[in-house]
Amino acid sequence: MKNKVKRWTSVALASSAAAALVVGCGQTSNTGSGANGSASTSPSSTTMVNVAGVRIAKPTHLVNYKNASGTIVWAESFTTGPTASELVSAFEKKFPKIKVKLQVQPSNTDTNRADLTASISGGSPTPDVYMGDVIWPAQFAHNQLAAPLSDYLPTSFWTRFSNGLVAGATYDGKVYAAPLFADTAFLYYRKDLLAKYHLPVPKTWQQLQQEASYIVKHGGAKYGFVWQGADYEGLTCDFDEYLADAGGSVLTNGKATLDTPAAKQALSFMRGLITSGVTPQSVDTFQEPQSENVFTQGNAVFLRNWSYAWSDSQNPQSSKVVGKVGVAPLPTFAGHGSSGYSTVGGWDLYLNPHTKNLAAALQFIDWMTSPQAQEILAANSEMPTIKAVADSPSLAKYSPVFALLPKVKFVSRPSQTPNYPAVSKAIYDNVNAALAGSVSVAQALKDANQQIQQALSGSGSGGL
Repeated sequence: MKNKVKRWTSVALASSAAAALVVGCGQTSNTGSGANGSASTSPSSTTMVNVAGVRIAKPTHLVNYKNASGTIVWAESFTTGPTASELVSAFEKKFPKIKVKLQVQPSNTDTNRADLTASISGGSPTPDVYMGDVIWPAQFAHNQLAAPLSDYLPTSFWTRFSNGLVAGATYDGKVYAAPLFADTAFLYYRKDLLAKYHLPVPKTWQQLQQEASYIVKHGGAKYGFVWQGADYEGLTCDFDEYLADAGGSVLTNGKATLDTPAAKQALSFMRGLITSGVTPQSVDTFQEPQSENVFTQGNAVFLRNWSYAWSDSQNPQSSKVVGKVGVAPLPTFAGHGSSGYSTVGGWDLYLNPHTKNLAAALQFIDWMTSPQAQEILAANSEMPTIKAVADSPSLAKYSPVFALLPKVKFVSRPSQTPNYPAVSKAIYDNVNAALAGSVSVAQALKDANQQIQQALSGSGSGGL
């Protein structure tokens, strides 16, 4: 996996930083807008359909884009390799009447977002299509920076995606982004140590804790399990997985639901990993690089990290565990299924509401989520989003983590609110405090729940 980018990407911004992103953008309203400039409103229950496990509104402006022509601008955010130009070349070969101009965006996600925000809020019709973080749909829809794709594409379009991905792109009953490539978390383990102590790959969190403790006590490794516990967006991702495994959720019907038994089970387990000695106390300062480094230097039995950690573990220039690592889906709590949930990361495709060439833009989005384009992405180490490619056994030739995709259960972060940055901050601030032992689990969840509810009820700046 050559493209070492944290696919949860955007850090949830504090209010002061978020405010800086809208300087010069003017006042925003509380409604999204379509590509024709009309404001969208919440659909009535009679217009809703179940698609890909999500209730969304029926399309209202279906567009026949099969004979589209013209020129569009695509703002792309790939950080390495010829991926964007390779995709455009293949697209233009198949659709010669449409030309695609590339607009290379800043590599920093927040700078990229600020650039797109300034351009689109100013009414620019380009870029027609742009790549964006998976946590942007509600924020961009609320601020009229993205058009509702589900208004223009048939409901059958959304059934192509792997389970759980469309939910993260949905806001207020409409889908505002098409999943382009994903990323998610896996369990990395020392297969040599498990073999030495005659232990199986754990399928439950309780089993992982027991095996990690056993190996540490018998001198196999300094630490049992390392992950991301620092006070930042990555901790929201980790916590969200345990919470989903326990049967809970951050938001239910638009209200905060963290003060629950499921949330207590999730956070108590995370804290228990530290107090039991399975996880180092310093994990409350670990982000991805720190946790990965402990593992690749041979000091831990298990690691939770994103897909790029596989290639890092096999790099002889930086890793001491080359050839000793296995990878599996994340575990779950006992009695909750065969595998756990993994947080969705990655990038989506968005439609500029001011585009002058809607048909060509929709044709491009359709093709970019087709088997041909998704195979190109997979060959360039990007995780495909459509089931036809993600579930193919042939993906194993690119990476062992790809071979696990049919077993992965995706869970989206609670980003279905435009005030997600404040929601995420409430999560990682309070969860981190509990991990550090400065507050009790119960108090941390009570505080987080209160702060999330305040974020949901506040007008704010719509996440921007």
